[in-house]
Amino acid sequence: MQADNQASTKHIQVGLAERSYPIYIGQQLLPQLAALLPSLPQQICIITNATVAEHYLATVQAALPAECTVIVHYLEDGEHAKSLTSYGAVMDALIDASFNRDCAILALGGGVVGDLAGFVAATYQRGVDFYQIPTTLLAQVDSSVGGKTAINHPGGKNLIGAFYQPKAVVISIDCLNTLTPRDFACGVAEVIKYGIIHDAAFFAWLEQNQASLAARAPAALVHAISRACEIKAEMVAADEREQGVRALLNLGHTFGHAIEAECYEDWRHGEAVAAGTVIAAHFMQQANELSGADYQRIEQLLQAFELPVRAPLLAESRWQQRMQRDKKVQAGQLRLVLPTRIGHAELRKVSDWPAVWAAIAALSETSQ
Repeated sequence: MQADNQASTKHIQVGLAERSYPIYIGQQLLPQLAALLPSLPQQICIITNATVAEHYLATVQAALPAECTVIVHYLEDGEHAKSLTSYGAVMDALIDASFNRDCAILALGGGVVGDLAGFVAATYQRGVDFYQIPTTLLAQVDSSVGGKTAINHPGGKNLIGAFYQPKAVVISIDCLNTLTPRDFACGVAEVIKYGIIHDAAFFAWLEQNQASLAARAPAALVHAISRACEIKAEMVAADEREQGVRALLNLGHTFGHAIEAECYEDWRHGEAVAAGTVIAAHFMQQANELSGADYQRIEQLLQAFELPVRAPLLAESRWQQRMQRDKKVQAGQLRLVLPTRIGHAELRKVSDWPAVWAAIAALSETSQ
């Protein structure tokens, strides 16, 4: 790896036959958009929010070809913006601007912006081109890659959506300089996940390079993001619609989504996933299927980035109800992503609720 003050641009290909696309990862990539995305159409709609726009919109607009007609649609900041109301407002804007089937949607922002923009692209005029420019670490290593697009419904998160792949993903690590420490740590939780489920050597690299990554050293960022994207690209290529191996990307998410749903005002996605990952690891340790040493390494690495490793105190009935709504539940039976060792995880049907609850209870806040 190069010195920490340098980072070369990486190019990763998501292999999906005629729908394959590149992921570009590096420094100062926003001014290079026209070169990186040579097939941009004449009509472009940038979907963003005011917070992101303040930092990056002018750079993106200046980088687009002068002959393009560009409109900007602003979403409100926060998960509530992934709504039918927001979706309808974007559709109205596209129709009012007379955008045709040759237009493109450009998502400039975090996961909320990317998810909604992707669903707009999947459904406007039966599908138009879509480009991802993720500005948070969480979006860069997770939601911007793989083609999952969605909006929320009052009945649940991401219930309305489609699998729809972008034409390209441009990840400029400079965007991470404006993240709060808390938001940055939320992204690191997803980076650590990739090491646990798929790559023990990458997990060890994260342990050895905690300081550089926490300091947002460019070379460390490019390496961590690139490896995470490589793993996700491999899983997406093998299982685009999450019928098998791609489901492993949901490590910690069944527990995490329950925490998010019950404590949405206080917990963020990456924090809930971190706590959920430790619960999943503890469940396997108490079943003697994960070594105590591996459990300790998982917990300690998450703690090193100041991520929570204990769950909030919730009633057992609330946990069970929320987890039964998970999209991986089949015929009323839980299916959990569970680590058997660092570098390997399995999706398993779990019918022993008392054992699941014992793992949750052992790691709830009152047990500290």
